[in-house]
Amino acid sequence: MKQATQKRRQGEALHRFSFKLSPVAAGCAVLIFGMTDIATAQEATGTTVVVTGIRKGIEEAISIKRNSNSIVEAISAEDIGKLPDASVAESIARLPGVTAQRSRSSGKAADVSVRGLSPSFNGSLLNGREQASTGNARSPEFDLFPAELMGSVLIYKTPDAALVGQGLAATIDLNTLKPLDFGKRVLAASYRKQRTGVQSGSEEGTGDRASFSYVDQFANRTLGVSLGLTKFKEDGGGQQKFDSWGGFAPTVDYNGAKVVAPGGFKSDTEVSKSNRDGASLTLQYKPNKNFKSSVDVFYSAGSSSLKKTGLEGAIAGSAGGYDPDGVLSNATIVNGVATAGTFSNYKGVVRNHKESADDKLTSIGWNSEMKLDEWTAVADLSYSKAVKHSKRYETTAGQPGDVTPLGSISYTGFNGGNFADVKYSTSLNYSDRNVSRLTDVDGWGGGPNTPQAGYVALPDINDKVNSIRLSAKRDLNFGPVVAAQFGLNYTERDKARTGQEGRLVVKGGGGYASAAVPGSAVATAGTVGLPVASFDPDGSLGPIYELARWVDASVLAKDWTVNEKVTTAYAMGDLDGQVMGLNYRGNFGGQFIHTNQRSTGNQVDLAKCTGITVDTCPFKTAFGGKSYSDFLPSLNVSFDLGKEQFLRVGLAKVLSRANMDDLRASQEFGVKTGGAFPIITGSGGNAELKPFSAKAFDLSYEKYFGKKGYFSVAGFYKQLDTYIYRAPRTFDFKPFVSASTPLPLSGPYQGSTVGLLTTPQNGEGGNIHGFEVALNIPFSMITPVLDGFGVMVNHSDTSSQITLPAFGFGTSNISAQNIPLPGLSKRVSNLRLYYEKNGFQIAVAGRKRSDFLGQISDFQDNQQLTFIKGETIVDFQVSYEFQTGYLKGLSLLAQANNWNNAPFQQYDTDPNKITDKTVYGRTYLFGLNYKF
Repeated sequence: MKQATQKRRQGEALHRFSFKLSPVAAGCAVLIFGMTDIATAQEATGTTVVVTGIRKGIEEAISIKRNSNSIVEAISAEDIGKLPDASVAESIARLPGVTAQRSRSSGKAADVSVRGLSPSFNGSLLNGREQASTGNARSPEFDLFPAELMGSVLIYKTPDAALVGQGLAATIDLNTLKPLDFGKRVLAASYRKQRTGVQSGSEEGTGDRASFSYVDQFANRTLGVSLGLTKFKEDGGGQQKFDSWGGFAPTVDYNGAKVVAPGGFKSDTEVSKSNRDGASLTLQYKPNKNFKSSVDVFYSAGSSSLKKTGLEGAIAGSAGGYDPDGVLSNATIVNGVATAGTFSNYKGVVRNHKESADDKLTSIGWNSEMKLDEWTAVADLSYSKAVKHSKRYETTAGQPGDVTPLGSISYTGFNGGNFADVKYSTSLNYSDRNVSRLTDVDGWGGGPNTPQAGYVALPDINDKVNSIRLSAKRDLNFGPVVAAQFGLNYTERDKARTGQEGRLVVKGGGGYASAAVPGSAVATAGTVGLPVASFDPDGSLGPIYELARWVDASVLAKDWTVNEKVTTAYAMGDLDGQVMGLNYRGNFGGQFIHTNQRSTGNQVDLAKCTGITVDTCPFKTAFGGKSYSDFLPSLNVSFDLGKEQFLRVGLAKVLSRANMDDLRASQEFGVKTGGAFPIITGSGGNAELKPFSAKAFDLSYEKYFGKKGYFSVAGFYKQLDTYIYRAPRTFDFKPFVSASTPLPLSGPYQGSTVGLLTTPQNGEGGNIHGFEVALNIPFSMITPVLDGFGVMVNHSDTSSQITLPAFGFGTSNISAQNIPLPGLSKRVSNLRLYYEKNGFQIAVAGRKRSDFLGQISDFQDNQQLTFIKGETIVDFQVSYEFQTGYLKGLSLLAQANNWNNAPFQQYDTDPNKITDKTVYGRTYLFGLNYKF
């Protein structure tokens, strides 16, 4: 048993102090068992080889995966300040069972899904601690964490009882560098120049990225310090987008017949800009073997903007009170489809919209560990704060509402479904500032008494997380239980969303007032290629526009505060024993979690709300909350099958908490008259909402070839006990009405306060299951002729019979009544081929995912679900590191991302009918690294 305990301690030490890496692998299982003898023979030569670069990252990853008691995946910097990809999310997305959704605005990997579940099901940690976030979701966005400041990323697919802050799908732990893990002083600097939007069909962008890392040890290696600094600036290239208004193709009259024609479109060119400064500082102190302490500080501050310039308007039909129906002429008809033609009365709306934000994340942690005889005590304190200030300007330009005559629009190449391929031309030149005036073009404000020449929203988010954790551990000799640990964690979180928004009204005029578009810039309106007048609306509030603040139930419902107090007590035992001739190790235990959540929101007094201003729509603060408890048992066992083969089993109950905005106490309601009969309907948050929960079973077989490679195949099954969805339910609004509140005037609910309230609810779930297969080998294991070459390949297949009512979620361009699980791609594959020898590093990588239901942000900053077409992204990378002479330590790098220029495409129910398309182009990076 002492020998087993010693092995366990060695495994824990390796897990704790090595770079936390893991394969970026997966694939087919060929050439598996025949390689064992080759790998063993190669390692037995006695030759000492210093492994660096790609192979260093892979081998340390294999080591961490092999020695873990849980089923894990990981990545690590191939060298200090050098993760395998330009971003943390892109590196994570190459792991088995993991995929990423690209940001619709930037085209970069943003949200990460694990095993077919939505990104909100992941727990996200920094150095093992929960972090504040700058969005409605709990976990921070990955772009807040510059890749150069990360030493490793560990993904727990099965949790243990000591993992606080775990998620239902997985737990992603980002880790900064630990200076005492290094054997000597290290300094490294890097610089990269980039070009974006190459071959996007629009203007290219540029960027610069620089980093510096310093690691050192002092006082006979009792004191360590690591410092990382990054600076990033990008002026993005143009991204051409097209939206067919959800595939809108109405039937119109033409020469006495009914024909199908395009209904309208929105086509933009988007240009993004971003800046980010990051810093990471870690101090470690270890005066003796019985005590160690570390303080780590992480800081990230950035700004971003997205300028949208384009053209929008109805072709057949109307888009507002100032937009009369178009009349079709000169049409070509094929099988009832007007494949070409001209529509009169076209009121083009020139869009100059801008979304911008400034954010800041500060995280501080202090961890101390002391050995007291047979016990090891650990104390951990942490603080995290995130702030985000946003602005969203939407301006419209074109012909004012009282101007005649109107123009026309002609088109060709329409077949009834190929909306993004149609060619358009207009009779008016919308780049002419005499034609395009800043005004309420279509009467979207409701008429001349309430003009709306645009809209502005100014939301703010503030989030703060404080935690304290105390734990103790000791070795035991109690049968297979060789150690036990106990712990208590307390976390308090305060998050608030506030803001103002309203109509933009042109100053100094009446309901049809207009103003000249500033400047002389001209831009291309997305994929349709039409020129339009362009300007930057930031700062136009005051000189050009006045703000007519919009205050109604829907706007007020966006403001909320949430306070959470979560106490977690846990106990875990480590296992090390033998059964039926098989050695095994692992852990078992449980967490008892008590949650006290409180929230506030705004409640409109409908009896007195007669308008959309502060004076005409009074409101009050609503309160709500709930306390509840959960118990989460877990078991992880790894059986040693011999010949470097392991069988891992994981059983656990897991949970993920609701997004913070779902917990808001606010609600809105009113009489709905558009249905079969009048009835009170309302919507809002749910302050009593409980988390998602599931029972999980995992099984993984792993075959290793020394520390050079491995093959694995894994299966998983999750039974979702509860799921959060939005659905209407019968609700009596009596406590919220007064004698003067409007009630239904007719029908079965005449005079009744009973109606339907749509809020987030806990419902019963279903199951999700799948398998993953991975292969990670250097080809030198096959033949010395291929020394330096290698492959990492993986594939996952995930299925679920769960369908959810679409009306229970915010959706964009979805007509289906039922939708699948958000984030679920049935098939996900990754491939990375590499060559590394004599200073050269060459890699080509591809990641592929099938169609899925993704999450985007709408024009009001609300999260919306939309169907996203499957995609394949191909990247290249080549570098050379000087091995000798004065240039030793210097490496040169060239990289191409999205080489195949894969677009971002949305659809309704038919993947072949694209409703929204974005072309990003390639991104080229050229740079150098120097380590000394």
